[in-house]
Amino acid sequence: MADNALLAGTAIRRLRRREGLTQVAMAARLAISPSYLNLLERNQRPLSARLVVQLAEQFDFDPRSLRQDEAVGGIDGLRRRLADERFADLAIDRDEIAEWLASAPQAALAFARLYDAAGKTGTDQAPDPMELVRREIERWRNHFADLDTAAEALADELRLSNADVGAALAERLRQKHQISVRILPADVMPDALRRLDLHARQLQLSELLDQSSRNFQVAMQLAALEQRDEIAAIANGAKFEDRGAWRLFRRHLTGYFAAAVLMPYGRFMRACEGTGYDLGILQRRFGVGFEQLAHRLTTLQRVGQRGLPFFMARVDRAGQYSKRYAGASGALLLESDVTCPRWVAHQAFERAGRICAQLVEFAYEGGQPGQWLTLARTVEGSGAFGADAAQFAVILGIEAHLAGELAQARGLALTPASAVPIGPGCARCHRADCQQRSLPPRGAALQFDERRRGLTPFEFGG
Repeated sequence: MADNALLAGTAIRRLRRREGLTQVAMAARLAISPSYLNLLERNQRPLSARLVVQLAEQFDFDPRSLRQDEAVGGIDGLRRRLADERFADLAIDRDEIAEWLASAPQAALAFARLYDAAGKTGTDQAPDPMELVRREIERWRNHFADLDTAAEALADELRLSNADVGAALAERLRQKHQISVRILPADVMPDALRRLDLHARQLQLSELLDQSSRNFQVAMQLAALEQRDEIAAIANGAKFEDRGAWRLFRRHLTGYFAAAVLMPYGRFMRACEGTGYDLGILQRRFGVGFEQLAHRLTTLQRVGQRGLPFFMARVDRAGQYSKRYAGASGALLLESDVTCPRWVAHQAFERAGRICAQLVEFAYEGGQPGQWLTLARTVEGSGAFGADAAQFAVILGIEAHLAGELAQARGLALTPASAVPIGPGCARCHRADCQQRSLPPRGAALQFDERRRGLTPFEFGG
């Protein structure tokens, strides 16, 4: 057990009662004192690796049951669920959540299951497949160790480099699977960017895809062929009742493997640390697009080789999320259904193709404000040019106190006084001095003064 600070009092007490033992009797079998067992059961002492082994040897005990917190995504997983507006008035803080997980992990798991099954839209509607998948990804903190290891092995086997990555991937597909890669004109593939033609033994790609997107699509096909069973096993483990959610999750895992082949974990981590996570250098060194890079930065949670905890999101001009991954960041500012118009995500559309940086201060209802460095850049959807091209803003974020060494943070003031206050959308934001406000916050009492007009269109009380 790698975590030497594991508090497992509830699990030990449940096991002791199941066995019908007193504290004295159980302590004797574990070769510890009754007073020490009492401290363990009251979560006043962590469970050591030696005791985990003793529990497994002396009792019919599965050590995995000690980590019920992982089933809900840890403290951050519960925080994201409790950020729902239905719990806003309770002002549950991080310490209370940690205490809940430590003292009653099964109850926390039951709450998480009920919340996830209901979906954010309420129990009277069918759960949203995208929301179900996002919750499952966050439960894993968007890190799938087995897929990373397999992708790194494949990358080493192919001896991938920036100069020949596309050729190496295509050759692997041709030699091992007898499938060639063919680039076709847009008028031949007017309604598709990728197509697998098994009759012709071809992976057909549209000429509208740039080189990084072509490489990614070939890597996706290799993932589908060579990691099919592993990907299906992880997807099946989510136990989705909705088949659409299962397919969405499987697609995410396939893309995860593809990105891990293009940016192998060890080499990518060394490049991140060596460049100060310089986004431009990383893009060029690994031959990937900005969105592919942003995805990868949310996955760096290998034990013993962790990267910085970034979050990533993608929004359109209307502020609608099409992607959002908190990873290990614990970011609650992704939990609203709409984005704040003061956020850099919206400014990025006016500076297409350039990275825009903004330090923001964000607080959910009843929560303590936190500062985040957020970086946004526009990307275009594949498959169209000019006025017809879809455009999105991809945002990366990290807590301000971790951002000081980043290349993109050089020259920026990362102090609370310089942060721009943002909120979870006007209907859920209780900042009283925002001139950008479009709606009053739900549940707030509107206030009117016929003799004056304030700076904002709505004034309200608690």
